[in-house]
Amino acid sequence: MNGVLKKVLTYFVLPLIIVALAYAIVTSVMKPVRFKKETEARKAVAVQQMKDIRTLQVAYKTSTGHYAATIDSLIDYYNNGKMSIVMQIGSADDSLAVAHTEAVKKSKRGKITGAELYELYLKGDKNLVFSVENNVSVKDTLFASRSDFDVTALKYIPFSEGDTVIVEAIIKTVSGVPVPLFEAKMPYRSLLKGMDNQLRINLDAEQRKMNRYEGLQLGSISAPNNNAGNWE
Repeated sequence: MNGVLKKVLTYFVLPLIIVALAYAIVTSVMKPVRFKKETEARKAVAVQQMKDIRTLQVAYKTSTGHYAATIDSLIDYYNNGKMSIVMQIGSADDSLAVAHTEAVKKSKRGKITGAELYELYLKGDKNLVFSVENNVSVKDTLFASRSDFDVTALKYIPFSEGDTVIVEAIIKTVSGVPVPLFEAKMPYRSLLKGMDNQLRINLDAEQRKMNRYEGLQLGSISAPNNNAGNWE
């Protein structure tokens, strides 16, 4: 009986134990590898969203003189706002067009605006060289080439099941000059939700050791940084 039991242990049980141990070792080794790979994939999505927030914030500041304190303000600006753009018509290297434009201005005694030149251009005079400032719809200008762009999605941290992007905006006096500043944050606890929590805690600890924010951060309300992201 002992011989039979020994054979069972040798030929059946021990191989299963070895396979189980090998699987456990491989799983243990691969867990941080998979965590890192998924983290990078999620960060890539989040970084694009942060860049879109930056684009809207810069346009918003150009229009208002300050940054938006909430994503809702940016969404409203995108849907209903106007932005000023400078249109360049013709080329300053085209000497004939430049001469023609000067002749048109001379005929009006120099009292002709860019808007009036643009009206002449629309009526058919294509030999004009000038620039004109136009107010255009933000929605028809920013991200117009991206058919899948959804401005409402900017409010939410990807993969977080509804957590919102943390946004702050202030006017800070720097060297006696008022400077508009903003920052947007996506903490890893939200961005990496559903992933291995202990590995996420370890990642946060590593970031703190390096005096870095535990997640993605765009801009800073502490000091001007040209709206840089901490991934750049």
